[in-house]
Amino acid sequence: MPRVDKSDVREAGRTTAAGQEWFLAADVVPPVAAHIIVSRTWYAHHGIHAGAGRVVHYRGLSRGWRAGPVEEVSLAEFSRGRRIRVRSHDGGYSIETVVARARSRLGEDGYRLLSNNCEHFCEWCVHGRNRSLQIEQWLAGPRRMLLATLRFLAPGGRPAAGIAK
Repeated sequence: MPRVDKSDVREAGRTTAAGQEWFLAADVVPPVAAHIIVSRTWYAHHGIHAGAGRVVHYRGLSRGWRAGPVEEVSLAEFSRGRRIRVRSHDGGYSIETVVARARSRLGEDGYRLLSNNCEHFCEWCVHGRNRSLQIEQWLAGPRRMLLATLRFLAPGGRPAAGIAK
């Protein structure tokens, strides 16, 4: 299975808070242990490519309103024909360890949108940290709106004492 190089990139990569991400060309298989992402209607869905065209992911709400367990599916079933992004995992665990960590949780059925979703799962597999940038960004929106409102309401248009910028 070929490693991803610049000839496999369909679009320029982008840097996110979690690292570099890039799209794979349509006929390219992700590298083993890659943290892969596909866009869905309201969110991005994350999985770990375990090799041989298999993906381990937290099914969660990817098939409807009823949460599902960590499972291993085909790359085609995971992507549903959508373009695949790869998130680099520089500084993460070895390829073998990432795949072993992903498979060690097969069957786990403790999905929680805000604290144990598909992105939390992948970040744990790759880096050992339970983190979801989607959730962090989503939760930051109401906080930013509250702070902007407090600044607006403060006398003289300046934040009141004790209100952080």
